[in-house]
Amino acid sequence: MKKVLILGGGFAGVEAAIFLKKEDYHITLVSDRDYFYIYPTSIWVPTRESEFSDVCVDLKELQKAHGFNLILDGVTKISAKEGQVTLKSGTILDEYDHLIIAMGASKMKHKGIENTLSICGAPEQSLLLRDKVDEIVAKGSGKICFGFGGNPKDSSAVRGGPGFELLFNVHNLLKKKGIRKNYELTFFAPMAEPGKRMGPKALKMMDTFFGMLDINQHFGKKIKAFEEDGIIFEDDSKLESDFTMFIAAGDGHDVIKNSDLPLNEAGFIKIDDHCAVEFSHMDTFCDGEDMNRPHNIYAIGDTAALEGYEWRAKQGHIAEVMARNVAHNIVEKDNGGISFKGYHEHINILCVMDSGNGASFVYRDDKKAFMIPMPIFGHWLKKGWGIYCRYSKLGKIPRIPGM
Repeated sequence: MKKVLILGGGFAGVEAAIFLKKEDYHITLVSDRDYFYIYPTSIWVPTRESEFSDVCVDLKELQKAHGFNLILDGVTKISAKEGQVTLKSGTILDEYDHLIIAMGASKMKHKGIENTLSICGAPEQSLLLRDKVDEIVAKGSGKICFGFGGNPKDSSAVRGGPGFELLFNVHNLLKKKGIRKNYELTFFAPMAEPGKRMGPKALKMMDTFFGMLDINQHFGKKIKAFEEDGIIFEDDSKLESDFTMFIAAGDGHDVIKNSDLPLNEAGFIKIDDHCAVEFSHMDTFCDGEDMNRPHNIYAIGDTAALEGYEWRAKQGHIAEVMARNVAHNIVEKDNGGISFKGYHEHINILCVMDSGNGASFVYRDDKKAFMIPMPIFGHWLKKGWGIYCRYSKLGKIPRIPGM
């Protein structure tokens, strides 16, 4: 039985483990936390519509359901040349036939970032956000700012959707409590048209939403620093804030940046369409044109450098497509086949953007882009997806094909 080592217990890593285990491989999954976190539904933790436990799935339950080996430990070093992975405990893992790297990304480190909290950061930050929301609601009035940033070295590393969702959910919470008029809500971003990657119609609709909900917009100025009471921009102007939620853009994982893997300018792992790591004869441990380099390493999810359209974005469903493709490609390769699957054809933007009392369905690919409002129904659709995500991964309900 061939062995596959998977680094990372998020959407990409868990999906790869599930699908490769079905093919009778010996799977070892390494994760630095003991639960799989459902980031898309964590937006309701700060407003107390969901508990933290509602968006966590115990990895040991997943292990029991699918039969893979689980190591709860952090990764400190990856050496492609030596074929070794070193863990925080000091354990060295080197007995594998294939290595799948799905460790996610680090975040851009803005000056004063410690004065913000992120709905897309460490899972525990959703609880800190909950405390902040409780605090400012108890205060009875205030200024709250929500925003996200970009990575100039990789346009795919931005994640703005959850920022919009949390803003709308906080607005809805304040409205239900009858105190919305006492608060100044502002959405900020360094780009002139945040949300543009969703398409022109969606961008126009978002602008309409902001106007209808009396949400201020502060766009087009680079962020200089975050302070306890606001955001400083490149022209030294200041946006006052009693508390700031900011989603920093993704950046190459610190462990990946210190590895001998081939990286793009932002520190994401270079891959081909089949998600195989793209080593070249220029890599220091490769020996000329005989390509004495690894052919058994794959990178999927946020840790990989996505190629394609300028509007491309790293999302959970793309990570899962990459994971399923890699599972197929490993099996195909080990059986001497050549019918490999690529991720490029699956690049799109797809999300249900929740507002607390409804949602909007957002979609974009290379041919079309649209946003469809789904009042009331959309909110419960996303709630239902969260339940589906949990129980389908645990094997308690059937998987919908392609999901």
